[in-house]
Amino acid sequence: MSESDATPPATAVPPKGGVVAYLTLDGALRAAEFYREAFGAEVVASVPPDEKGRTMHVHLHVNGTSVMLCDAFPEYGHPLQAPQSFSLLLPVADIAAWWNRAVAAGAEVVTPYQEMFWGDLYGQLRDPFGVIWAMNQPKRPA
Repeated sequence: MSESDATPPATAVPPKGGVVAYLTLDGALRAAEFYREAFGAEVVASVPPDEKGRTMHVHLHVNGTSVMLCDAFPEYGHPLQAPQSFSLLLPVADIAAWWNRAVAAGAEVVTPYQEMFWGDLYGQLRDPFGVIWAMNQPKRPA
């Protein structure tokens, strides 16, 4: 994504979903591009990068919900910390298609997807930014 592709900060896009993940990453604009390729994300708004290439906000739509990204700004009390103790869950109808696209884009397999004791297909991937993405395909009709 180039600076000219960024949506001006005054443009507000309402978030989708009841709880929105807001990830601080090293390279939010690169992550947005990776998420586009790996998970079919759509960039709906972003703030142009500063002189160091950092952005304070990127708003994505992924699988029908919002995910927001920013770079760390340690000089303003917002340092980068490694992702820990959470995963992002993608409920999907075709886990093989979602999984294969993400792996082809560069996601690392943490737990191969397989049928789990609760009956669904489930697996976990780690993206190049350290975030764990879990995928779950229900085996039973909802």
